[in-house]
Amino acid sequence: MCGIVGIVGSTPVNQGLYDALTVLQHRGQDAAGIVTVADDMFRQRKANGLVRDVFEAKHMCRLKGNLGIGHVRYPTAGSSSAAEAQPFYVNSPYGIALAHNGNLTNARELKLEIMGNGKRHINTSSDSEILLNVLAHELDKQDKSELNAKDLFTAVRSIHQKVRGAYSVAALIIGHGLLAFRDPNGIRPLILGQRTNDAGGQDYMVASESVALDVNGFERVRDLAPGEAIYIHHTGRMFSEQCAEKPQYCPCIFEYVYFSRPDSYLDRISVYGARVHMGEKLGAKIAREWDDLNIDVVIPIPETSCDIALRIAQQLELPYRQGFVKNRYIGRTFIMPGQQIRKKSVRQKLNAIGSEFAGKNVLLVDDSIVRGTTSQQIVQMARDAGANKVYFASAAPEIRFPNVYGIDMPTSNELIAYGREVDEICRLIGADGLIFQDLSDLEEAVREENPDIRTFETSVFTGRYVTEDVDNAYLEYLNELRHDDAKALEGWREEKTMLDLYNEGT
Repeated sequence: MCGIVGIVGSTPVNQGLYDALTVLQHRGQDAAGIVTVADDMFRQRKANGLVRDVFEAKHMCRLKGNLGIGHVRYPTAGSSSAAEAQPFYVNSPYGIALAHNGNLTNARELKLEIMGNGKRHINTSSDSEILLNVLAHELDKQDKSELNAKDLFTAVRSIHQKVRGAYSVAALIIGHGLLAFRDPNGIRPLILGQRTNDAGGQDYMVASESVALDVNGFERVRDLAPGEAIYIHHTGRMFSEQCAEKPQYCPCIFEYVYFSRPDSYLDRISVYGARVHMGEKLGAKIAREWDDLNIDVVIPIPETSCDIALRIAQQLELPYRQGFVKNRYIGRTFIMPGQQIRKKSVRQKLNAIGSEFAGKNVLLVDDSIVRGTTSQQIVQMARDAGANKVYFASAAPEIRFPNVYGIDMPTSNELIAYGREVDEICRLIGADGLIFQDLSDLEEAVREENPDIRTFETSVFTGRYVTEDVDNAYLEYLNELRHDDAKALEGWREEKTMLDLYNEGT
């Protein structure tokens, strides 16, 4: 999962991009980058690390210009080196920089085609660089010194025909402006905002979540439709067009379960509201199926599940307590590369308040269970704090299949629910009882905020992929890229390469 942002303004945009990336930091903590345009030149700063660490005052001073894009990243496969940080750019044609959120499911085929027929070199293992070169190749076909909106939309239309998977994109084209587009299924979010500038004109912004618009004083206009492209000329003129032949609204439901901030709106859905509804649905299920249990208190596993757990407690007429204190200076264990690092970080990240557990039958609530190692440790923490019985509720159904659209959910064999029933999962995490949200209830909980969306991307629960191009061969390919040993080996290779270079230099 990544976060992207683009601004076309009447004044310098460097601070606005920085502020937007700061509030999108939860979407990726591996790397951050900004590209702006000034004097028909790209100004760039990107590196591994958090936004606050990547950008110093000297970098911000160099990021001049009234239009720019930004990106926060975590890797879903392979290398997490600084070379993979976004935005990427190419010098020809025109000069194009691109930031991408999502994952292309036919990246291998596209790479071969673009390097063969397009005579373009791909320098990293990132599918985002492939997407950039596909865009560049399509624009090169126009063979024009000056592009208009129709030319850009023709290029996006060709991309939709060739590219499969999930992609929300913000791209800069020197001498022209900002191009943004969304895949025909609308899997990853992209939101348009505007504000009136001091000259009485309009500044425009696109971002992965509405909260990025809020912090910059932009009004949320609308979500880009699946398959839609918008072009904002550097003078402030905006154009839009539907570029997909058969678009369908199918946003990723996990955005609402886990990834997005509760104060964001995605596809006219309040993330906070969706999570409250999840609590209502799950609370009703617990009341039906666990009416014989003597639960004393409901405790969330912070922070995503707090709103869900509070609603469950209200439904069950039970006390709601904060039983864990979170160290906010430890990153999300879910997106940390390497299982050993994840295991070590859980107790650094959470500490139990003993008085809330001692002698009680507690109901722990989390947004989901992925690998199960974190859940297992948290259950044990509750027992160590003196809990009598520990029950566990998940606001999402059993995650049995890998995600191929930009979420770093591991291979099937690493998922605790793969090939297992609830009783076995319960034993593995060490709980006295385990209950999962039903998929129909999860979908209905999110749909209550926007009844117009009838279908969600739910492949991690069902194994059905909306792009209809994911087979066992592709999942095996992902397995090679994603499993922890592969990531550890990639990191070792990078360290060895750096050591070899150092030794050669000395």
